[in-house]
Amino acid sequence: MKTIRTFALAFIALFCAFPVSAQTVDEIINKYLDASGGRDFLSKVTSVYYESTMDVMGMQAAVKTTTLNGKGMKQEIDIMGSIMTTCYNDKGGWSTNPFMGSSTPEDMPEAQYNAGKDNIVIGAPFINYVEKGYKAELAGTETVGDVNAFKLNITTPLNTTSVYYFDPNTFYLIKSVEQSDMQGQMVENKMNFSDYRTVEGYSMPYKIDMDMAGGQFLMSMKVDTVMLNVPVNDSIFLKP
Repeated sequence: MKTIRTFALAFIALFCAFPVSAQTVDEIINKYLDASGGRDFLSKVTSVYYESTMDVMGMQAAVKTTTLNGKGMKQEIDIMGSIMTTCYNDKGGWSTNPFMGSSTPEDMPEAQYNAGKDNIVIGAPFINYVEKGYKAELAGTETVGDVNAFKLNITTPLNTTSVYYFDPNTFYLIKSVEQSDMQGQMVENKMNFSDYRTVEGYSMPYKIDMDMAGGQFLMSMKVDTVMLNVPVNDSIFLKP
């Protein structure tokens, strides 16, 4: 009887785990894109604009982010009247950082641009990732909070790898671990995504907790306003 019960419990455990282990990389990515609005819908979104409130090490900041799909992304962070700007377009990037002693726009280092250029595409890096030369690998599951999340490694054509975690119930992206260039050094940035809401068919997280540069900067951002398909002049992505 004990042997039968042990076998039955093992079978139940295996059966419960089967839906998780049976998922493939493409199935997870496709379900994430479906949860975000759908591959076809995302490809037809021309722009996304949102305003957020950010807590930066105890200081409050107002954030405005504009993405023109496939053309550019511009983010402006206003901290006590000083505006820090980060901008990517399809050819390069630039930034201004008055907290580093200069408000003059400067070209972005190549490594920093390569690490963030996907920001100009809505749904990146997952949408059309194969055609762009990216490689995706399912690395099992890992606990994120109280979720046993799918863990995917995405490697770019330049051989940099980021890790993404997906909720197996909703298929929303709930965490990412990415490498980026900071003053010539590669640092690790962790972001946790929550409070997903749907606006005009587009689902996105309204709360993002960030552990940047290996814990040097802790930030939390809450989205206040989201607008889709607003007219955007692509000249705003050019360096002044």
